[in-house]
Amino acid sequence: MQKLIVICVDDQPEVLSAVSRDLAALSSHCVIEECQSAAECLELLDELDAEGAPIALVISDHVMPAMTGVDLLTEVNSDERFKQTHKFLLTGLATHQDTIRAINQAGIEQYFEKAWNPDELVLECKRALTHFVFETGLDYTEYQPILDAESVYIHLRKV
Repeated sequence: MQKLIVICVDDQPEVLSAVSRDLAALSSHCVIEECQSAAECLELLDELDAEGAPIALVISDHVMPAMTGVDLLTEVNSDERFKQTHKFLLTGLATHQDTIRAINQAGIEQYFEKAWNPDELVLECKRALTHFVFETGLDYTEYQPILDAESVYIHLRKV
């Protein structure tokens, strides 16, 4: 079984550590990667894609130097290589316009305000990972311990 990749992006190391700590429950079947900038994330995405790694989810802060999280997630969304990759925005400072762009251009599925609820973050990650597994045709039984049971049921009913 190849582990799923979850990339967390935030320019504040303490926030990045907190997100990774909250997602540790998924580490049996996921690799949690940390990036401190959008540029670092884009470089990592290229490396992981070249290795054929299953990049399931990118969770990004919005307010970062050089490139915002919305711009990063928009770039990820427009790249054909990452069409199946799910995207979350986790921020405390996005404007109403930023949020609209995040939904319409970046295709985010979840928006979390800092300080987020760790249980809710993990649950939404499980849902996104479940959709990724089914959308990419991976064997869901290999990932069952980290998948959302209700989402699995919905996908299996479609078959």
